[in-house]
Amino acid sequence: MTMESDGFDGAAARIAPPMLVRSAAVLGSGTMGSRIAAHLANCSIPVLLLDLVPEGETKARSRLAIAAIEGLLKSKPAAFYEPAAARLVTPGNFEDDLARLAGCDWVIEAVTEDLGVKRALLTRVLRHIGAGAILTTNTSGLPIAQIAASLGEGFTASARKRWFGTHFFNPPRYMRLLEVIPTAETDAVVVAGFAAFADRILGKEVVLAHDTPNFIGNRIGVANMLTAVTLMQQQGLTVEEVDAFTGTAIGWPRTGTFRLADMVGIDVMAHVASNFKESSTGAEAVALLRGMVERRWIGDKAGQGFYKKSRDAAGQEQRLALDLATMEYRPLAKAKVPSLEMAKNAASLPERLRLLLAGDPKKDKAAAYLWPLLANLWNYSADRIGEVADDVASIDRAICAGFNWELGPFAMWDAAGVAGTVARFGELGLPVSERVEKLLAAGFQGWYSEDGGSCFSPLTGRMEPIAANAGHARVADFRVAKGERRGIVRRNAGASLVDLGDGIGCIELHSVKSAIGGDVVSLVGSVLASGSEAVRDFRGFVIASDQENFSVGANLMQLLLAMQEGDWDDVSLAIRAFQQMTAAIKFCPRPVVVAPFGMCLGGGAEISLHGAVRQVHAELYMGLVEAGVGLIPGGGGTKEMAIRAHDLAMAFAPPEPRDPVSKFAQSGEYAAALKRAMETIAMAKVSTSAAEARGLGLLVPSDRVTRNRERLLLDAKAQAVFLAEQGYISPVPRTQIPVAGLAALPLLETGVYLMGEAGFASEHDQLVARKAAYILCGGRLTPGSLVSEQYFLDLEREAFLSLCGERKTQERIAFTLKTGKPLRN
Repeated sequence: MTMESDGFDGAAARIAPPMLVRSAAVLGSGTMGSRIAAHLANCSIPVLLLDLVPEGETKARSRLAIAAIEGLLKSKPAAFYEPAAARLVTPGNFEDDLARLAGCDWVIEAVTEDLGVKRALLTRVLRHIGAGAILTTNTSGLPIAQIAASLGEGFTASARKRWFGTHFFNPPRYMRLLEVIPTAETDAVVVAGFAAFADRILGKEVVLAHDTPNFIGNRIGVANMLTAVTLMQQQGLTVEEVDAFTGTAIGWPRTGTFRLADMVGIDVMAHVASNFKESSTGAEAVALLRGMVERRWIGDKAGQGFYKKSRDAAGQEQRLALDLATMEYRPLAKAKVPSLEMAKNAASLPERLRLLLAGDPKKDKAAAYLWPLLANLWNYSADRIGEVADDVASIDRAICAGFNWELGPFAMWDAAGVAGTVARFGELGLPVSERVEKLLAAGFQGWYSEDGGSCFSPLTGRMEPIAANAGHARVADFRVAKGERRGIVRRNAGASLVDLGDGIGCIELHSVKSAIGGDVVSLVGSVLASGSEAVRDFRGFVIASDQENFSVGANLMQLLLAMQEGDWDDVSLAIRAFQQMTAAIKFCPRPVVVAPFGMCLGGGAEISLHGAVRQVHAELYMGLVEAGVGLIPGGGGTKEMAIRAHDLAMAFAPPEPRDPVSKFAQSGEYAAALKRAMETIAMAKVSTSAAEARGLGLLVPSDRVTRNRERLLLDAKAQAVFLAEQGYISPVPRTQIPVAGLAALPLLETGVYLMGEAGFASEHDQLVARKAAYILCGGRLTPGSLVSEQYFLDLEREAFLSLCGERKTQERIAFTLKTGKPLRN
C-alpha cells in the first residue's frame, strides 16, 4: 500500500503552510536528542531539554540535561550557529518538568532505542501534552506503529492522528535529511503542515518514508556499506583502497566508506545492521562490526575504529589504518590505483563513472570492486521501491541528503547507462532485478525522463510525474528557455547570465570551485554596467551558483604566474578590473542580490559585500582570507569594511550636529569598529555560520537568511523582485567619508606589534596586518579628513601590488595552491 493510497498527497504536502511551532521539547539529552534541541534553538525555537534524574541526586536533578548543553557549546563541529543560541535551550528532567510539556507545540522523544524504555516514558508524557501538540519519535529503526500499539488506551484516537516518526540524521544541524514516517492513523494534514515547517524553518530535505525497518536512508545506505565491507574481505583490499573507490571518484563524500563509519559511529552502524531482515545482508560484515564494538573500536568518539590517530616515538602525530587480516593497526598507506588517477581528469561525474566501469575487472582493482558494489546497490534499491518509499525520486532524495551523495542510486544508474550496465551484469554473472528488466521492457532507457520531470514506477509500469517542491530550485532548472524565459542569455567559461523569469537575471558562477578569474570578472562587469543591454532588459539580478560552494576566491594560479613572470602591469590591470567589477555590482542601476552559501572566501566575499542585499544560506563559511596568502582584500573588500566600520560607529554613537567631524573620527566607537574590521581581515577570520558572519561585520541587519539550501535561489529572486517593485535607487559613490587616520592607526599598529611579540603573528603576518590597518584608517591623515571610496580603492591597489612583490607572499600562494592549506612564514 502506498502513502498516496493511505491518504497522503505528496503534492499537497509540498504547498501546505508551515505548522506553527512556538516552543518544543526534546525528551532525552543524549547525542541525538541534545543536537536536535540545538538545531531548534538555531531556528529561534525555545526548547525544553529533559532527561532522567540521576539516581540518588537531590540537588542538581537536571544535571544530565545541563551537562548536555555544556557539551553542545564545546562540540566540534559546532552544534549552534552561535553560542548565544544556547540560551533558548532550557534543561529539565522527567520527574519535575513533564507538566511544562503542556505549553509545547512539538514534543520529540529521543531516548534509547528500546521499546520498553520508550513505552514507559511516552505513557507518562501523554498525560501532559497539549490537545493540539504533535508527538514524534526519533527512532532510527523501531516501527512507529509498534511503538504506538504499545501505549495502550491512554493513546487516544485524537493523539494518534498527531503521532509519527521524525528521523533526523546526525549531526542534525549539518545533515539535511529528515525522514517523516506516518502511520495509517496519522492525519495527512498534520504531516503536510509539519513537512512544510521542517522544510522552511528547519531547512530539511523532508522525505516521506514507509514504516519499515531502517526506513529509507539507513536501509539502503547501511546495506551498501555492508556490501562494501563484504567485497573488501572477499577481494583482500585495504580500507584505504575501498575509501578511495567509494569517495569523490563516484560522487560520494571524500570520507569514503570507512572514514564515514568512524564519524557516524561503528556502534550505530552495528545497531542499524541488526534491524535488517534480509538473511543475505553481509553476515561476515555484521560480525566484523560487532567484533569492533566489543573491542570498543567504535570510531572517532573512542579515538579508534577503522582508522586511529597516535604518536610515534618522536611525538609526531601519525594516522593508522586497521588491517582486517590481522586486526592490528598499521601506518596509513595511500591507495595507488591508475584508473582512479585517470578518472580524476573527467569533466563530470557521469564521465568518471563510465571511465571507471570501462576497466577490465580482471586487471583493474577499481572495476573489479565497483561492478559488484554498484550492481548490488542498484538492484537492492530497485527492489525497495514501494517498500521503503513510493517512488524512485524519494529514494534518491533521501540518499543524497542523508549521505551527501552527488547522485542517488537511480540517478547514478542513469548516468552510468542502464541498458549497458544491465548487459554487463549478465557478462559478469551479477544479478539483475526484475524491476529494471521491467523498465527496459517498457521501452525506457533510464529511471528518469530526459527533462527530469518524471520517473519510472515498476508498480505501474509507466513514467509518473515527480511532484515539485514549491520554492525549491537551482539555476540548472532555468538554463533551458521556456515560455517567456530565455534560458542562457550569455555565457563564458566562468559565468553565465540566465533568465530566471519575472524580469530577474541570474549571474551564475560555474568555474572550477567558482574561482574568480578574468572570465568571471569580464562577464559580471559587462552585464551589470549601467549602459548594458542586460540592465535595460532585466529589472534586477541575483548572483548565485549551483556548485558545492559559492566561491573559494580569486584564481590564485593566474595571479601567481603573473607575479613570477614580473608582469606587474598585468597584475595592476587585473586588480583594477576586479575593483571595477565589484563597483558595477554596488552601483548597478538595478538591484543586485548576492546569494552566498558554503564557502564564500576572498574574492567571493568581496562580491558579496558589494550587493544591494545578501540572501545567504545559514551554513555560510565566509571570510576575507587574503591574509592567509600574504595579501589584503584588493577588490574593494578592505574599502567596504572601512565604510562599514564608519557606518557602525555612526549608528552606535551618532555625533551631535554641531560637533566637528574630527571629534567623531577620534571616538572610541570608531576605533573599536576599525579594530574589529582589522581583526577580521588580518586574522583571515572565517565564519562558521551566517549568524557568525553577521558578528564579523560581513553581513548587515538587512541581509536575510535561508535555512534550506534548495530555497536559496528563489528567496534571492524574491528579494530582487521586491527591491525592483519598491522603486530601487542605486547608491552613488561616497566622497565625504571621515577617516580616523592618526587617531586610530597607532592603536591598531600597536596591537599588531603585541601580537607579534606574543608569538601569534609572524613578521610577514605583521606586514600584512599593518597594510590593512593603514587602509582602514585612511592612512596617516589628520582625524576627520574627508576621503572618497576611490581613495580607499587606490590604497588597496597600492598595498596589494606591494605585497605581490614580497617573496614570502609568493611562497604562501604557491604552498596553498599545492596543498590547499595556508603557510605561516
